[in-house]
Amino acid sequence: MTSAAMPLPEPAPVPVDEALRARPAPALRPYVAWYSGYRQRGVAPMVHRGLPSPYLTLILTLDEPLTLAAHPDPRQPPGSYRTLLGGLHTGPALITHAGRQSGVQIALSPLGARVLLGLPAGELAELDFTAEEVLGGWAAEGRERLLSATDWPGRFAAVDQWLGGRLGQRSDQRAVEPAPEVVQAWQLLLAGGGQPSAAALADRIGWSGRHLADRFRTEIGLTPKAAARVIRFDRARRLLSARAGQPRAGDGLGLAALAAHCGYFDQAHLAREFRALAGCAPSRWVAEETGTAAKRVAEERAALGSETSKAGPGRPVQAGATPG
Repeated sequence: MTSAAMPLPEPAPVPVDEALRARPAPALRPYVAWYSGYRQRGVAPMVHRGLPSPYLTLILTLDEPLTLAAHPDPRQPPGSYRTLLGGLHTGPALITHAGRQSGVQIALSPLGARVLLGLPAGELAELDFTAEEVLGGWAAEGRERLLSATDWPGRFAAVDQWLGGRLGQRSDQRAVEPAPEVVQAWQLLLAGGGQPSAAALADRIGWSGRHLADRFRTEIGLTPKAAARVIRFDRARRLLSARAGQPRAGDGLGLAALAAHCGYFDQAHLAREFRALAGCAPSRWVAEETGTAAKRVAEERAALGSETSKAGPGRPVQAGATPG
């Protein structure tokens, strides 16, 4: 009696987790800060917070659509996007995926909205759109160019060519850029980490506070006060992320020193701003972004034993090479 050979099991797919950042072509740098490419396959399902920042969001996906479980404006329903265009915002978005996602995110300065998008950034504030809703066939062309490339240098070059073609259509960029006073006020806010007051900005450029607020809201999408708040928060959370893995005595995350460094009144002020703009406390956000929450749960379950830990806490929000 002979036994049939048992087929060998298929090898498990190798997870893919790629995240790259590139600078745009020199001609685009006044308007675009960076490109961020991401591709994930076979990773754990994740939920990521898309936080307020000084950049408009323009995303061209490669394969799977981008899924937003929640928008900065809670009145917008959840949705899936092959392309996404969003303005400056003062609340978090929630981005989800089931283990696969890929695309390129373009960090666009609000000062470049008129030149590259053909409209002021204020028309996009606090909202998300499919890029085709705003940009028409030009957005679809950009995604087609991206899909035709076979590697990350080629994809970034494709985005350069796509955006560069838009610049080539503008014979005089200065004719469609915001007023010099708005440009100066925005640059002063960025250079100061969000610390110049609205009154100080108005005095510096020679406008009344009301006129500056009106023009700023049109061209940037937020008032100078709200924009300063977002810039200060963005600086604080990036510094917090950078120092999260550094051991510290007492205040483990250095929140008191971070608050003083970034222009908050005190640590409590920083914590309130985090809850308002990120939807959670700083410590929770760090745990989500670094994966320490998941690691801690795994360690606790290993220590307690599988039988006593089946009802442990659910999957934490995590970050990876995720847009937003």
